[in-house]
Amino acid sequence: MSTSFARALLLAACALFFTACPRPTRAPITKPEDALVPVSRSLELRDDGEPAALRAAIAQSVVWLRTRPADQRFIYGDRQVTAGLLQAALERLHSRIRDGMSPGELSVRVLEEFEPLEAAGGEDGQVLFTGYYEPTLDASLTRTAEYSVPIHGLPQDLLEVPLEAFAERFAAERVFGRLDGRKVVPYWTRGEIRGGRLDGRGLELAWARDPVALFFMEVQGSGRLRLPDGSERRIGYAASNGRPYRSIGTLLIQEGTIPREQMSMQALRSWLATNPAQCGRVLDFNESYVFFRFLQGPSEGSLGRPVTPGRSIATDARLFPKGGLAFIHTEHPVRLVDGTVEWRPLTRFVLNQDTGGAIRGAGRVDVYWGPGPEAELAAGMMKQKGRLLFLVPRAIPVVPATR
Repeated sequence: MSTSFARALLLAACALFFTACPRPTRAPITKPEDALVPVSRSLELRDDGEPAALRAAIAQSVVWLRTRPADQRFIYGDRQVTAGLLQAALERLHSRIRDGMSPGELSVRVLEEFEPLEAAGGEDGQVLFTGYYEPTLDASLTRTAEYSVPIHGLPQDLLEVPLEAFAERFAAERVFGRLDGRKVVPYWTRGEIRGGRLDGRGLELAWARDPVALFFMEVQGSGRLRLPDGSERRIGYAASNGRPYRSIGTLLIQEGTIPREQMSMQALRSWLATNPAQCGRVLDFNESYVFFRFLQGPSEGSLGRPVTPGRSIATDARLFPKGGLAFIHTEHPVRLVDGTVEWRPLTRFVLNQDTGGAIRGAGRVDVYWGPGPEAELAAGMMKQKGRLLFLVPRAIPVVPATR
């Protein structure tokens, strides 16, 4: 790389924006090669979070990448990056982030190592941001009259079948099912499991008090069990039954029960609480069912590594590079002292460390918020449009400017 070219790149980094032509609306993205495109319009890469949290999230991606073959390839649009190159770039960035660093300094450090590509978005070319969090659920390790809703562990007859071995076009695809004679058939639905299909197998990790609270913990993928003696146990995602995720919020909107503009997790909880006779029907509409396992440490994402509140995101694992560095630009809710909610910008570097059954396509991102009331607020209310950029390692890092 010539000195003049390197200097030009650094000046572009310091400018903190990138421009190109707007892209038209197009068909849904199905290939990772099409999921990332040149940046569409100017965007300032100004991080609004704490540098320490970013360092923590980067460290978890690095730990995971060390377990991958160094020549494993990750697809960034029309480029391919090896695990070794991605790991090295993240390690260099990790070493250059310090507490108290200004947003401008952080952006320059990032752009010395990486350059941005933009998510192609959904059918409308935009990206929809939602949130998830770590809920707390009242539960007991033994069944009682008060705690009678089973929290299931992983069934032995649940089969996971990776499809990549059958054809390259099925890369990152898998199905879950069970054996029926010599055939693999879909696993039991939520309604069938709730009706007792798994009874008598000893799969119960614990027993919940409230089936609705357990349902929402499934949607989040992990959480804490608050036991009668006041102690807590963490549980995390072990597997799902493989059935497609179906939104109960969409069902109630279609039935005219809750207006679309008022829909949120909080609105769903409130409606289900006042309509207990409808709970079974509504919850069973989502045939997807999650099995859990006990965790010894913090909540983990799909990489098997702890996720960092405000710095870890979930995307479609079929389209976007696992463990990769990204930048999000959207809004999040903040509760004010008078109880009202204000929407504020959310602009920060994040790591792609999780996925989810409802997170499908190039136009969906789920932001992890951690535990607590503020996290629950963000997870319940976020459904904002925004922009998602992935930072691809430069083949040759830009030489830092001399102070």
